[in-house]
Amino acid sequence: MQALEIIILGIIQGLTEFIPISSSGHLVIAQN
Repeated sequence: MQALEIIILGIIQGLTEFIPISSSGHLVIAQN
């Protein structure tokens, strides 16, 4: 599960780099 979560968080962070939204915010939401 941890490896899968890391991959998902990495994808989310990568996608948010192109969007003018703080990637850290998405990571917090994803972790919850």
